[in-house]
Amino acid sequence: MNIFKRLFNIGKAEIHSAIDGFEDPIKLTEQGIRDMKEQLSKSVEALAQLKALSIRKKNESEREDQTAKDYYGKAIVLVQKAEKGEITAEEADRLAKEALKKQTAAQENAVHLNKEHEKLHAECEKMQTNINTLKSNISKWENELKTLKARVQVSEATKDINKKMTQIDTHSTVNMLEKLKERVVQQEALAEAYLDISTAGKSIDDEIDAVVKNDDTQAEDALKKLKESLKKE
Repeated sequence: MNIFKRLFNIGKAEIHSAIDGFEDPIKLTEQGIRDMKEQLSKSVEALAQLKALSIRKKNESEREDQTAKDYYGKAIVLVQKAEKGEITAEEADRLAKEALKKQTAAQENAVHLNKEHEKLHAECEKMQTNINTLKSNISKWENELKTLKARVQVSEATKDINKKMTQIDTHSTVNMLEKLKERVVQQEALAEAYLDISTAGKSIDDEIDAVVKNDDTQAEDALKKLKESLKKE
């Protein structure tokens, strides 16, 4: 019980050193909870047997108490029969005394059995309280274990990410980006150079034809507009 109290008192400083010493604290805790469940099962069985014994003592006490009442009633009947003359007074007294002796013995047994019943009943209530506490603790421990498992997974993932982040060479990455920028600038300049070369490769006749062709096109457009205006007049 003490080890589980230490395991689940997360806020206490000593638990950290205790957990650090465990090879696998989660597996150890799971095994501990299984052990507690097994103990709970045994406790419930023991409680059932104890309650059965308590009930038995109670029933025996009630039977003895009824026996005592019966013997007392018989003693009264014997005295009444003597008064009626049905039996002699000596015989009635003798039998009545024996009946009262048995009544006293039965009453004493009833009291003794009832005390045993009360003691067993108190033990049952105490054991029931312990079982309820154990059930509550097991449920709490299972919930806390689930939370701890989730926290372990998150912490492991975070640790891996942070570890990978520390392994990244930031300076090298920046250098690679700078080299890439330089390469892009170089490619753009090279493309512009090829364009200039292709333009410079035209002959003088090509340049003249390009200008003349442009003038002819303008002249044709002007002529077309002139003809359309004459038609309107």
